[in-house]
Amino acid sequence: MTKLQVVSTCVIRSQKSIEKKIQLTPWDLQLLTGDSIQKGLFFHKPNLQQHRELAKSSSEIINRLKISLSDTLNHFPLLAGRLVASKNSDDTLSFFVDCNNEGAEFTYVTAPDLTVADILEQTYMPKIVKSFFPLNGVRNYEGVSKPLLAVQVTELVDGFFIGCTINHCVADGTSFWHFFNCWSEIARNGDSNLIVNKPPVLDRWLPKFVASPIHVPLSKEHVHDEFDLPLLEERVFHFSKENIAQLKAKANSEYGNHQKICISSLQAVLAHLWQSVISCRCGTKADEKFSFKLLIGARPRLRPHLPEGYFGNAVHFVNVTTTAREMLEHDSGWAALQMNKVVSTQTHEEVMNFYQSWVKNPKIVKKSEVVANSLIASSSPRFDVYGNDFGWGRPVAVRSDAGNKHDGKMTIFCGAEQGSIDIEACLNPETLHAMGQDTKFMGAVSKIEIV
Repeated sequence: MTKLQVVSTCVIRSQKSIEKKIQLTPWDLQLLTGDSIQKGLFFHKPNLQQHRELAKSSSEIINRLKISLSDTLNHFPLLAGRLVASKNSDDTLSFFVDCNNEGAEFTYVTAPDLTVADILEQTYMPKIVKSFFPLNGVRNYEGVSKPLLAVQVTELVDGFFIGCTINHCVADGTSFWHFFNCWSEIARNGDSNLIVNKPPVLDRWLPKFVASPIHVPLSKEHVHDEFDLPLLEERVFHFSKENIAQLKAKANSEYGNHQKICISSLQAVLAHLWQSVISCRCGTKADEKFSFKLLIGARPRLRPHLPEGYFGNAVHFVNVTTTAREMLEHDSGWAALQMNKVVSTQTHEEVMNFYQSWVKNPKIVKKSEVVANSLIASSSPRFDVYGNDFGWGRPVAVRSDAGNKHDGKMTIFCGAEQGSIDIEACLNPETLHAMGQDTKFMGAVSKIEIV
């Protein structure tokens, strides 16, 4: 078995210290006991002819990444800070980010006998990928003493994996990739004074009805919320632009057009996957209930309160619920229609209702409350994953770590080819293996070509 070798670990700080405290919102605070966001990218090593300045040694690439990370933290000072918890007189806690420039963690690791293909050509994700990420197992509330940002660069025989862990209380998926995009932009241009294309807006938005700071009843029950995961496996299902178009057209012709609504490409893909999961799960009863939790983004629903570049969390979940019988008696377009109906109810008013009700009755998400027969979709195909060129070429693949994973977690990425979608499915091995034999489901899945 391949053993990783830690070459070095250091602290990267911003070159510009500022005094700033950032209060957290309900969207941030609900994630206190959850895991960090952990995602990373595979790159081939620089071509000697095209990138002669970087091909001399790996140390030059590592040095470029460290310098550009420090430059990037000038724009994202909260990621070099720490969480601060203050106790209130009513025995609750309040949290804010202190931009104290304690720094981000940077680790350089080598895997001397592992290639990019050794990882990406496997049908199921190799367990060693977990070791490509820093701060594994760290909960978000631990940001009071742990870095809010940690990076691990793992050098393979013919490539690099840049794994990034960000405390989920300070960033959602939109903000995670915003940071990653800016870092790669600064590294690629090699200019410490570069003005990034989309500077982050760091100040959190709190409506007038919210008293700041928010009081959170964080108990020992939350902190010691242990959750033993069952045996799980992961596989990436690739949906080409052409196959997505066919799923979408079929769903709309059968269900969407008759109700004068437009089922989206993503809804069509997720419904196709959902139907297969239910069909492939052993022991499923006809009247058994199943739910699919969908992320609702607040940014487009709360303009202009949440400006372009708003950095933080701005999402919440909604449930689409049905029974096994209903799912299997209909085509997947029916499930896509149910998703569309639920998402369409999430107006500006509904998002504000969530915000207001949370303030009145704060609810911290507990890992142990993961509901059986529940799928959860996270991330988005809209995030710019493959535009992250650090100066020697585009990434060839994206992967996420074990953070926030459970039986039914579906992580969505754009595919390497424009218009395609990759879904990283985390499921019970028996279910996942059966899906690979589901000819109806796999008929819409394409082989991923690694370039």
